[in-house]
Amino acid sequence: MSIALIAREIFTGHDIHTGRAVLVKEGKVVDIVAASAIPADYRIRQLDGYMLAPAFLDLQIYGGNGMLFSAEMTTESLEAVYEYCLLGGCTQFMITLATNSIEKMIRGMDVARQYRNSGGKGLLGVHLEGPYINPVKRGAHIEKFIKQPTTDEIRLLLQHGRDIFRMMTLAPEQCDRECIELLIQSGIILSAGHSNATYEEAIEGFYQGIPAATHLFNAMSPLQGRQPGFVGAVYDNNDVRSSIVCDGVHVDFASVRISKKIMQDRLFFITDAVAEVQYGEYKHVYKGDRYTLPDGTLSGSALTMLQAVRNGVEKVGIPLPEALRMAALYPATLLGLQDRWGVIQPGASADLVLLDEQLNLLQVLVAGEE
Repeated sequence: MSIALIAREIFTGHDIHTGRAVLVKEGKVVDIVAASAIPADYRIRQLDGYMLAPAFLDLQIYGGNGMLFSAEMTTESLEAVYEYCLLGGCTQFMITLATNSIEKMIRGMDVARQYRNSGGKGLLGVHLEGPYINPVKRGAHIEKFIKQPTTDEIRLLLQHGRDIFRMMTLAPEQCDRECIELLIQSGIILSAGHSNATYEEAIEGFYQGIPAATHLFNAMSPLQGRQPGFVGAVYDNNDVRSSIVCDGVHVDFASVRISKKIMQDRLFFITDAVAEVQYGEYKHVYKGDRYTLPDGTLSGSALTMLQAVRNGVEKVGIPLPEALRMAALYPATLLGLQDRWGVIQPGASADLVLLDEQLNLLQVLVAGEE
């Protein structure tokens, strides 16, 4: 079906257009044309809203709609996470597993593959957060599962995760060069995090090819005058991107604002969202604006991607187009998928969100359809 979508404003991921229509055919964007130049064979659909924009991508989410994937490793759990993502305008997600046994991580990758192969929507792949992290900066991660990597164990993960294992958070100071190179050469997107690295150790990891950092400020050595630490290394390396949890709990909004001034297009949003569960290795307690372990340790957010965008605009002062990029184009760019998602342009997937002036979500279109 060929559809022409008309909205008051169309944000392409780069520019804002008025008086134009997005042409969609077979789930892809064909073109953006003047409303007066819509081809005769396209069905016109007038969208009653303020802005049509690219849908969001979340590269770190653990659960949603009452289901935590690590506790309930089923395709139904992944479907619940996908539905939670849609509530916040996110159509593509990276299901994340915290530090656990290698056997549990392999099982999670098997279930994720089953979900995708059975027609499950939105799954970009699996993000393993751990187990190769620094126990000093473990945060809510379980210490008994933390370890240093071996090439044999990494090859085991790569073998079982061949088409679904896409991303890994690790502490560079805990991993030797050979292990990092093996992961990078195998196409795994590495993100440095849960790290107590010195500035020098972090910079060395970035020079080895680690392109990103995980949830800036959380579980990493801080920026100080005589010890720039991990945060200083992220600020100082112009090629490194970083996720950030923009909820005012994980990070003060002023810290988000300062980081945005320094990092510009290198900073992007994640939710790091979990779900309340009282069984399994990770038990999360809902506290209204966050989740904690039973002992009170901060363990995850209650964010959606749209709320992160809204916080970015209203609490941080980021212009709306840039906040939208932080939720869509910039995470897509880290994955090398910036021509497919995070943009409205010919050839891109027609995954779109319609917002009103108050940044409420009016519609989510997946491949051009509700």
